[in-house]
Amino acid sequence: MLQRFADYVTFSLLGLQPGSHLAEALNFFIYDTIKIFLLLCTIIYLVAVIRSSFPPERTKRILSHKREYVGNVLAALLGIVTPFCSCSAVPLFIGFVESGVPLGVTFSFLVSSPMVNEVALIMLWGLFGWRVALLYTGTGLVVAIISGIVIGKLKMERYVQDYVWQMQVGEGETVTMSFREKLRYAWGYTRDLIKKIFPYVLVGVGIGGFIHGYAPQDFLLKYAGPHNPFAVPLAVLIGVPLYSNAAGIIPIVHALMEKGLPIGTTLAFMMAVTALSLPEAVILSNVLKRRLLITFFSVVAVAIVLVGYLFNAVL
Repeated sequence: MLQRFADYVTFSLLGLQPGSHLAEALNFFIYDTIKIFLLLCTIIYLVAVIRSSFPPERTKRILSHKREYVGNVLAALLGIVTPFCSCSAVPLFIGFVESGVPLGVTFSFLVSSPMVNEVALIMLWGLFGWRVALLYTGTGLVVAIISGIVIGKLKMERYVQDYVWQMQVGEGETVTMSFREKLRYAWGYTRDLIKKIFPYVLVGVGIGGFIHGYAPQDFLLKYAGPHNPFAVPLAVLIGVPLYSNAAGIIPIVHALMEKGLPIGTTLAFMMAVTALSLPEAVILSNVLKRRLLITFFSVVAVAIVLVGYLFNAVL
């Protein structure tokens, strides 16, 4: 039905010629924009109802005083249902450290929260199907868990800024909401989140539509095709300096894959953009000393590269 509507607007109302660059780009834009927003509004509302049971104070208590590996797994899983991007998760990092959560566990959360969340899962499912969505979610969790474990094993607590250890953060009072209050919270959260991310969706789908309609397939395959052994690390290097959330980057990934880029290369690019960014590095530099900051970015980037090669080998 959505595709018929997109075809009607593109070819009947606007009278564009099927097969032309503009028609293909606009048709892609209309179809993907409507589908993505329908998915987002429906699923984010349901997830927000569940998420209302996990305020930051409860999240900290769950992760505190756990054995290291159990904490890494729980932190990565909680990252899926907590409303933080790569930058907004940083303030909670301080609370985790101060409350006694192991350093490696906090990094598992810091990786998982922006990279593996309901927005990424919904959009990947809608654009690529459930297999790719679940595969991305599973490997994203593995990246978060292993990255946290590696950083924890390196015993780099001394590279956290001294003031972080000296902070005294209160436990805070967890407010228990009734089911009706959770529904109101979910509606408000969904409305506010859609307002916040809709420019990213429009820009992302717009760029994706341009790539879909205009980008020459031979050019993209030449530099990041299946025969380029360095395509995955190149995609990660390009993605790290960028900053976007899943809503903005997945439509671009979709268009790149339709042009023939291997799935591992494109999803490694997506992971790098969502989990690592320059704004995040700037914020973290006020919390972490340089060696730990470089170690964090390096460990996560290497893990993403390995995942990209795995995707390309398996799919």
